[in-house]
Amino acid sequence: MTIANPVPKGKKQTENPFSTLLRLVFVAIFDLGAGWFIYQAVQLGSFQLAGVVGVVFLLVNIVLLLPQAYAYRWMVTGLSFLVLFTIYPMLFTIYIAFTNYGDGHLLTQQQALAVIEKETYLPKTGKSYKWTAFKAPDNTYALWLSDAEGNTYIAKVGTALLPAKPGAPGIGQADSSGIPASIEGFTRLNPILAATDKNLPQIKFGEEGQTIQIRSPSEAAELKPRYIYDAAANTLTDQENGEVYNDVDGTYTSRTSGKQIVPGYRAVVGLRNFVNFVQSPALRGPLLQILVWNFVFPTISVLSTFSLGLAIALLFNDKDFPLKKVFRTLLLIPYTIPSVITVLIWRGMMNPDLGIINHLTKTWLGFSPPWFSEPTWAQAGVLLVNLWLGYPYFMLITSGALQSIPADLYEAAKIDGANSWQSFRNITLPLLLVAVGPLLIASYVYNFNNFGLIYLFINGGPPIVGATTQAGHTDILISYVYNLAFASGGRGVQYGLASAISIMVFFIVGTITLVQFRFTNMWEEVSKNV
Repeated sequence: MTIANPVPKGKKQTENPFSTLLRLVFVAIFDLGAGWFIYQAVQLGSFQLAGVVGVVFLLVNIVLLLPQAYAYRWMVTGLSFLVLFTIYPMLFTIYIAFTNYGDGHLLTQQQALAVIEKETYLPKTGKSYKWTAFKAPDNTYALWLSDAEGNTYIAKVGTALLPAKPGAPGIGQADSSGIPASIEGFTRLNPILAATDKNLPQIKFGEEGQTIQIRSPSEAAELKPRYIYDAAANTLTDQENGEVYNDVDGTYTSRTSGKQIVPGYRAVVGLRNFVNFVQSPALRGPLLQILVWNFVFPTISVLSTFSLGLAIALLFNDKDFPLKKVFRTLLLIPYTIPSVITVLIWRGMMNPDLGIINHLTKTWLGFSPPWFSEPTWAQAGVLLVNLWLGYPYFMLITSGALQSIPADLYEAAKIDGANSWQSFRNITLPLLLVAVGPLLIASYVYNFNNFGLIYLFINGGPPIVGATTQAGHTDILISYVYNLAFASGGRGVQYGLASAISIMVFFIVGTITLVQFRFTNMWEEVSKNV
């Protein structure tokens, strides 16, 4: 048998030239794509996104180009995705929590000012005209204008208004409306097409200082910019009435009338979102009720699903139980069906008018539970559906954990005179909790943020009477945040406030998890077995 000669000490194994070429080509293509993306992000004002892509850009180049870091090439893809899709969203959420980001404040200051400065008004000395649009083959436009005195003009971009009459050289004969059928070099547009053309209202016809813009399907006028921006004072002045608007947390607001100019822009507002969440009567009203239910819901869910799953596992742990495998397979069916489908099926079965559950209770008990209109019944319905979704999981894990408990312990307990309940309480349950304790904590944390069930089954309802925000009796914090951010019913989305609440939810869940781990000594148990 021939043994290959090892690489001599002090020499490094060289890379295949073809592999080197492929690596350099990949880096070049990646750099071009990343550079283009960073440039576009900066142009749009997304500096945070540009910065995080820049970090990934540096990471990839360092790992793939520096010999000392090339050994980490197998990790660079995972690290890049970690930065882009985990670290960046977390940091961005923290940043948004300290801003006024939301409806009316979605743009940067430069973008908002560009929109505001496009707003125009008609001065008292300005004239208005009826207009007809003409278009040239090179996509330039001209207007045929008629003022209140019957004077007619041709308006083109960059040139002064030109008095004109139908039938004059280069101008066609007038139709029944007094408008020429054509202008030399231009074709008359259909009135409907002209009224729906998005380019026309943006065009300034005439020469600088006396321009004309279209303001309605029938009127063009000598419009002027309504707002003038003073960069030194960071104020806007209304040319129509002279009112001055100062920048107040990203919204230009008049100190005299309190009127605000829309849109505003994204601005850092410090702890205002956190203060509003705690102090605002509009938020504080339903908040306590939602917070209490947010603790009750996962607590009852975990206890009920664990208890039912354990009871079934103990039942099937009996070797003499008939058709054990068949029944166990049937009981696992809820776990094999996607939860989205299961929740919708339960919603249909609990329909007050057509649902099979309500039909049976009405027939047998003479009562149809109001699952979707009464708060207590709605909460019971959510817990019932969650019980159906969760018990197969605990049935599986407790079945496996029961097999790991030595039979000798039960035999010794039986000799000592212990009955079944005493054996369960002193042997089965303590040893079982050591194995499944971390899973109970994970289930609690999952249900603490179980948005899917709440949203699909009842969307947080029924509504809390008197709440000024969209809040319901089955809402948990995460669904309440969703309502504030995305489904606020005309109040406008509030991403900053939603991010602040999300951070507080994170700390609540983190605290609960740490306390539970500490209380159950899970870390100590793990360390002893390592």
